[in-house]
Amino acid sequence: MEDIHGIAIVGGGISGLATSLALHRKGIRSLVLEKSETLRAEGVAITIHANGWRALDSLGVGAELRELATLITTPKPLSREHQCFNQVLVAVRDELRCLTRKDLIETLANSLPSGAIRFGCHIVAIDAADASSHGAVLTTVDGSTIKAKVLIGCDGANSVVAKFLGLSMPVQLPCLDILGLTRYPQGHPFGSEYLNILGKGYAFGQIPITENIVHFYVNMPNPSSTATNKDAGRGKDYVLRKLQECQCPAEIVEKIRGIDPESMKILTKIWYMPPWRLVLGRFQRGTVTLAGDAMHVMGPFNGQGGSVALEDAVVLARSLSMAVPAGGGVAIGMYVRERRPRVAKLSLECFVIGTLLGTKSLVKRLICVAVLAVLGNMSGFKANYDCGPL
Repeated sequence: MEDIHGIAIVGGGISGLATSLALHRKGIRSLVLEKSETLRAEGVAITIHANGWRALDSLGVGAELRELATLITTPKPLSREHQCFNQVLVAVRDELRCLTRKDLIETLANSLPSGAIRFGCHIVAIDAADASSHGAVLTTVDGSTIKAKVLIGCDGANSVVAKFLGLSMPVQLPCLDILGLTRYPQGHPFGSEYLNILGKGYAFGQIPITENIVHFYVNMPNPSSTATNKDAGRGKDYVLRKLQECQCPAEIVEKIRGIDPESMKILTKIWYMPPWRLVLGRFQRGTVTLAGDAMHVMGPFNGQGGSVALEDAVVLARSLSMAVPAGGGVAIGMYVRERRPRVAKLSLECFVIGTLLGTKSLVKRLICVAVLAVLGNMSGFKANYDCGPL
């Protein structure tokens, strides 16, 4: 028997699970094809802004997830000076919480109907289906084939679906990121403060998840001469040494030193899609499209990757629910037209922040600051954005 499905989703991460759940809420069946043998719940943390929480509410899991994350009410502003520890806290106007990736993934997966995820299904090639079906034929690593009338690629930066659409690979930034969690059994002293510092040669962030768990991260350039690509321990030692060389406050150094080794993740390269590719790229071929990082991987610089992937899920499911009168290809075209300007602006912001962190040119720095000021003045540009109801 042929393995034929109405909607197949490649990738069982945040984007794939959220898209499947959004379709389920609209009464549309889908099958998530995940190459891992089990749910990929590993990872560190995801910052979710108000736009992401609106999407989670549409998916029906917002209230449950809010119980697992502290509401951030007093962020300390981005600063280039160590004295920022003494600055006045600024109230948060929009909802901001940080979730562990495990909590988010498991909640999305547990909300799906039984059989919605097929594990151990590694897609290695995609071909166009016959002209009458306007879908795709997927080939797995063991040579099996799956036909899908609608195919959604949620398979990350190195997306096999994006390759089928003819998109070029994202660009890599040579950065060194350490992300991790620190646990405070007796409770941490940070309350609901979100600290974000841009120092000389590094960026540091601290955001509480619960009263006992805090997410820390640090970013800095990664010289190709370092051996951090193969050794996580050496990567951490390198970051600690460089922070001390940058005269980083001892308090920050100790926070990084205290990260739980089991939760620590070291990234030696950051993927991002240049904004001009999002403006000009092809995100549809018949009834095949993309969502999440497969479409717009943008790095961690504006903390919107997870929230925007959740937006994608809501908009795509809403569009596909109109597929009966409009046709699948037309519905996907509606989705692409709605999402392209949104993700292009966010990608531009990430690109500019990344350039600002990496350049020593005063002219480039001034241009970057000017562009960020323009983007920041756009009403509803980032956290205030509402992707609409499901």
